[in-house]
Amino acid sequence: MPPRLNKRQMREQEELQALQGATKDDDTEDQSEEGSPVLAKPPVGGFAALMADEHEEEDENDEDDGRQTRQSKSKKAPTAPSSAAPTPVPAPAPHTPVPPSNHDQERASTPSTPAGPSKKERKTLKKQRAKEKQKEELDDVDKALAELSLKYPDLKQQLASSSTPASSPATARSLAGLLAVSLQHLDAEAELRKFFGSKVIAAAKGSSSNSSRQSAVQRSNLTRPQSTWWPAQLREGLSVRLLTDEEVEEGLRRHLRQPLHGEKIWTVEYSKKYRAVTFDFMRTVMSGDPEGFYQILRVLPYHADTLLQMSEVYHHREEHSTAADFVDRALFTYERAFVGAFNFTSGVNRLDFDHVENRPLFLALHRQITDLQRRGCLRTSFEFSRLLYALDPWTDPHGALLHLDYLAIKAGMGQWLVDLWDLFEPELQKEIKDGKSPYVRRIVPNILPGVAYSRALALFIREESSGDKTHEQSTRALEHAIHTFPSVVPLLADKAEISLSGEVRSHPAFRIQTDRSMLVSDSYAILHLLSHLYASHAHTLWKPATRASWFAKTVTSTYASLPTSSPAPPRTFSARFDAPSLSSSIYRHVLVNESTTRSLFPFLPRAVLDARHLACDPLPPPTRANEYDGEFFKGVEELLAARPRNRRQEARLLERLVPDAAFRGQLVGFWDAHPVIRQRFPGGVVQFAQMAAQMPEDALDDLFIAIQAAMEEHQQQEGVMPGGMPGGDVVVNFVEPDDDVDEEDHAPEQAAAVPAAVQEAAGEDEEEDEEGEEEEVAPLPVRFLRSVIGRFWGGGNAANDDSSDEEENQLRDTGGVD
Repeated sequence: MPPRLNKRQMREQEELQALQGATKDDDTEDQSEEGSPVLAKPPVGGFAALMADEHEEEDENDEDDGRQTRQSKSKKAPTAPSSAAPTPVPAPAPHTPVPPSNHDQERASTPSTPAGPSKKERKTLKKQRAKEKQKEELDDVDKALAELSLKYPDLKQQLASSSTPASSPATARSLAGLLAVSLQHLDAEAELRKFFGSKVIAAAKGSSSNSSRQSAVQRSNLTRPQSTWWPAQLREGLSVRLLTDEEVEEGLRRHLRQPLHGEKIWTVEYSKKYRAVTFDFMRTVMSGDPEGFYQILRVLPYHADTLLQMSEVYHHREEHSTAADFVDRALFTYERAFVGAFNFTSGVNRLDFDHVENRPLFLALHRQITDLQRRGCLRTSFEFSRLLYALDPWTDPHGALLHLDYLAIKAGMGQWLVDLWDLFEPELQKEIKDGKSPYVRRIVPNILPGVAYSRALALFIREESSGDKTHEQSTRALEHAIHTFPSVVPLLADKAEISLSGEVRSHPAFRIQTDRSMLVSDSYAILHLLSHLYASHAHTLWKPATRASWFAKTVTSTYASLPTSSPAPPRTFSARFDAPSLSSSIYRHVLVNESTTRSLFPFLPRAVLDARHLACDPLPPPTRANEYDGEFFKGVEELLAARPRNRRQEARLLERLVPDAAFRGQLVGFWDAHPVIRQRFPGGVVQFAQMAAQMPEDALDDLFIAIQAAMEEHQQQEGVMPGGMPGGDVVVNFVEPDDDVDEEDHAPEQAAAVPAAVQEAAGEDEEEDEEGEEEEVAPLPVRFLRSVIGRFWGGGNAANDDSSDEEENQLRDTGGVD
């Protein structure tokens, strides 16, 4: 007979049995939950989420308190018997009357109740209550919306058309994944090391420990900073911010577009100092003096526009390594601004090309892409092209897709191109069917001929690697490309040396166009331009025998179904490139790559070729929000003119530069008679004399040719014959004026009266400045400046004759014969 249990042991045994029953209930509940479908948890609003967290914390605290109480009881009481190892219970002690405590009295008076709900039961009940409460709230909201829709029937339609993004979140997420940049593939040196080894690359660069230590300090994702660069702390003046809702809506109105889902549009901002240096940069560009760029870099070493202009100068000199170094510095400059939420790895950040502050980065990336291809870094070039495309995929202002169509195949990223095509194909078919698509006024890759042909080639390569010899999918893709863009076929066959029969070549759809003279619209010209461009870039990809035979076989089996006349571009193609905002992207791509695309200039409109372009901002977009003009530089002159030279300082400085008084008067007269030269040298006659004396002979010749052309254009606008003086006859005084000339007409303007103390202080400052300038300024060679004036003016001939007479007198022996 088992020993009799006391009251405490009986209570513990009841609690254990209750816990075991709750555990069985939980197991059955888990099994029923596993068999039932799992519903998605509805999102909880801000305050509802906070309240839910508070309730959960309270429940957890209650459970913790109960658990601690049970643990304290178990420490006081002996261990309860278990089924695994029953512990013997000692015999009870002789009964002695013990007064019951208050706690025991309460427990004895309270009838034993079953255990409370378990943790899972409480959670289930809490979820049900939350669902019911949320459903009631949603019902109230639906009722309110229904009442509003009955009262204002147009409100629902306006909200749906204006604020709701047109694209689906799934498409936005897929596109973000395709546009996300791989930072490890932005390193060109890492790609070169894979081919040649680290020792070869280090020996070619002549690297040292200093360079590695410097690159470790100056970190960058877009470049590899060199030890010869300026300190990274000098990067200043650039910041980035999100566009406001009003600015985003204004941009959508300019482009006549619908909003898209999940995009963040940013813009770079200039500081006051950076804007002032940019103003000085534009004045230097207009002056045509490359030496002025070095002076700007002394003030602000990391000025992107100046660095890109220097890169262009060295590119024309065919010093490609130096040109690439300046492009790297420009990228390093802009990377300083991209901090915080702006990054390249998310694929959702955009830069508004309509803002002039952003356009230098697009230009730097484009030049980096072309230089990487020149060096053979195809994978890195593809990654930079993807970055350029991701910054503005809907306008593609520099034609990144025109690089990606062939770089994707060369870099082994053909599947990426196929995925990009598959993403936009349903939207394009929807547009063709009913004309409704959020991408109507946006460039999509499926409308470009190069992407269509490269996609077919990517599928063919994938089938080869998988052992598929039927090539059904790739052949269908190539047939689609031939039907849609037949103008590529003859050009690609000629470049890749693929033989086609005479019957095929004579088909009207395969007629080759060499300019836009016989084409009816801009979209026709752009289609043939892109056909030439793709054939020149990608013809080496089609040269292997298997690909060439597959191409020829597919063309032969397809050409009979083509139209008998020259086909028009697809409607989706014409709808985009007949608009100037998107066609300018193609023209800009050709202009930036002028060295390799010069033969395609006949396809450009005459208005584009005749327009005045700046290398720092080639072909500004017609939808631009701002540009480098007077409005952009408003209030900047005051920052640059901190200590302008007054009239007296200018005269003293010119006197030291040109000691000859007669020739100095001739130089001043020459300066006053040529407004074009005054416009190009805003620093005055002193700046003109100094720069003309310091420039190399070839650069000086180029400057004079440009000035002469500008002078003739100015004279034609003023109604003066070329070669004549502006405004009729101009009298230049080489000697002192006659006595009968009114001195008031030639006297300098009188300055405002100032106190005597201020005049003395100003005089002392001027004397100190003049003494400092006397130490730096040396007299210029008069004969050189006379030859400069003689290039423009016949008045310099007399001076040349005088100088020649002086030389003859010096050489002539006037001492006689002894």
